[in-house]
Amino acid sequence: MSRRIAIAAAFASFTFASPAFADPSDWAQASDIGYGLLVGTAVGAPLLEGDEGDSLRAAGSVGAAFAVTEVLKRTVGEERPDHSDHRSFPSGHSSQSFAAAASLYKHYGWQVGLPAHGLAAFVAVARVKAKKHFAHDVIAGAAIGETSGWLIARRKNDKVQWLPWGDAHGGGVTVAMKF
Repeated sequence: MSRRIAIAAAFASFTFASPAFADPSDWAQASDIGYGLLVGTAVGAPLLEGDEGDSLRAAGSVGAAFAVTEVLKRTVGEERPDHSDHRSFPSGHSSQSFAAAASLYKHYGWQVGLPAHGLAAFVAVARVKAKKHFAHDVIAGAAIGETSGWLIARRKNDKVQWLPWGDAHGGGVTVAMKF
């Protein structure tokens, strides 16, 4: 349990540490760091515990998010806010960060999953602040990542479950708890 608390504390510290007066390059660097931490932890932590299956499932969820994102980037061709290229929609950092966060949630439960989702949300906001994406790019990326994480990763803790949902009229989160 102490390893879970350490992982959760590390995610929380990065979630709440945001540059107050950062320029776009600082935000881009912060998003790269958060993204790397999430993906590395989602794939590496189960591997360190000897759980190769969950490590592969986490890699699969991140890989699936990457594949869907790349197909959409090449199909849509939306110009980035900084005008650097036409690969803005959807956000790859967001899709892969949310896939990793969903995988962490399913492997370790809400104690790690909640801070991981906070860090994934930070990555998404940082991509907008870095002028690499529009808000709809990171929202689409988050939806792609959550979906791949929920479909591919395996649940180990079923005491608290939550599932994001959406339809043509809105979206939300459904939470169920077992006592």
